[in-house]
Amino acid sequence: MSSQGGGIVFEDFFPAMFERLGTEGFMKELCKGFSLLMDEEKGVITFESLKSSAALLGLQEMTDEEITCMLKEADLDGDGTLNEMEFCTLMFRLSPDLMDSSKELLEEALADDV
Repeated sequence: MSSQGGGIVFEDFFPAMFERLGTEGFMKELCKGFSLLMDEEKGVITFESLKSSAALLGLQEMTDEEITCMLKEADLDGDGTLNEMEFCTLMFRLSPDLMDSSKELLEEALADDV
């Protein structure tokens, strides 16, 4: 992800990561990403935790409005924060190639649980 011309540009490295790490390894990496961004006391990603992490992600130029829009886009339950499932869902939605292969990922994950 990078900031160019006032907008956010997302480079999709997820398919390469998924291919290299496999389903389980990729999901572990997404969980690590969530942990880095979350508010440790609340256990979710908040506006404040995302804003404070923006510089670490190379997104220090993100406006408060852009951060709020990102949270609203992914906040499926409407509580103003992102839990781990909402974060992972957002990451998949940001990756068109992963969305295309999401059925395969789901089948593989379900097979691992059985």
